[in-house]
Formats: sequence, structure tokens, C-alpha cells
Amino acid sequence: MGIYEYKRMPFGIKNAPAHLQRMIDKEFQEEILEGWMVVYIDEIIIYSETWEDHVQCIDRVLSKFTPINLKISLKKCNFSQHELLALGNKVSGLSLATDQNKVAAVLHKLVPKPSKKFNLPLDAACCQGLGAALHQRQIVDGEPREGVIYYIFKKLKYSEAGYEATQTESLVLVSALEKLHYYLEGAVFKVYTDFTALESLLNMKTNNRHILRFQIAIQEYKGNMTII
Repeated sequence: MGIYEYKRMPFGIKNAPAHLQRMIDKEFQEEILEGWMVVYIDEIIIYSETWEDHVQCIDRVLSKFTPINLKISLKKCNFSQHELLALGNKVSGLSLATDQNKVAAVLHKLVPKPSKKFNLPLDAACCQGLGAALHQRQIVDGEPREGVIYYIFKKLKYSEAGYEATQTESLVLVSALEKLHYYLEGAVFKVYTDFTALESLLNMKTNNRHILRFQIAIQEYKGNMTII
């Protein structure tokens, strides 16, 4: 059969980003050390004080791509910019600022209306943390808009990181309800989750203390809550 070897970096290998970073750092070490080039995996930023220097720097970098079998996508490139977006930040020669598109949802949060239905999507990252976001659909400036009322994130404790999927999904709902009690008490709302067994836990007969605590914690919301 012989020995097979990848000719190109395949998708899905855990160390692929680190391998690419090392290769780029090695091949462009001189340019990086000269202080006019910054590289983060596949993000390359070239900066200079004059247009003439900038053209020379770009030409120098691009001339190295073919010998090391690298390709670029021109539609993803931005040349001759005074300001650009990099890793979620707006970067220029004078400042470094957060991209406003990243924080727009937070800056323009809706004022909750208790008379309207709420939506509550849930998410649990295994062994890491829990997340939820309280949404509501309202008419804003004559147009229907689904806006965020409240964001929730909770890092799992060491003891919680070992929970089974059932316990973790129960925990994210209980944590969200406790945090959002002020908004959800007496309100009608839908819970969105990819854990299909969550609804069956409401009426499950069990001796598991975590599940029992979950059932007790959500009793007052059962009449107004729909799990999807």
C-alpha cells in the first residue's frame, strides 16, 4: 500500500491553525521583524507611512506566496486603506476601536413590554458554560423587529462541568429563569433549545436530586412556558 502523505493542509485537524501560524511566521520572519507586517493565522496586515513604501511592501509579500504554494482570494483583500476591520476591531493609524456592528445589538436593546410574548433561546457548551438571550418581537419605527432584551452567560463550576447532558440542559434553563425572573414572572414565553428531551423532564418521575430541583424551580413558569 505504501505511505500516504497530505499534499495540502486538510480541514478538521486540531493543530492546523497552529501549524499554519508557525509556517507563516517562519516564511515572513524578516518582514515581521522589520515591523511593517502583522500576521494572525490567515489575517495579514501590512502598514507603512508612505504610498511608495506601501506598494513595495505589498509587492515583497505577494512575491513570496507562489514559491511556498500559498494563494490569496482577491475578493477578501483590502488594499490601500486608511482604516480596516481586523479581528473584530476597527484599526487605523491613529486609533483602535471596537467594531460598532459587534455591539449594535447591545446598544440598541429594546425596552421590554410585559404584555407581549418573549422568546428565550438557550445554549450549553459542554464542560464550559451556559448561555441564553431574552428576545421580544416589537414594532419599531413602523417595522417589526426581533430585538434583544437581556444576555446571559455563566461559566460552569468545577462540579457542574461533570454533569450529564440532561443535567446541563436543565441547569441552563433554571439559571436563565432565575436571572430573568423579573421579566418572565407572569409573562408568556417560548424556550428554544436543541435538547429535545427537555420538555419530558418537566413531568419525569425520578430520584435524581438535580432533576427534582429543576422541576421545582420551573413550576411557577409551566403554565406560561412553551418549549420548542
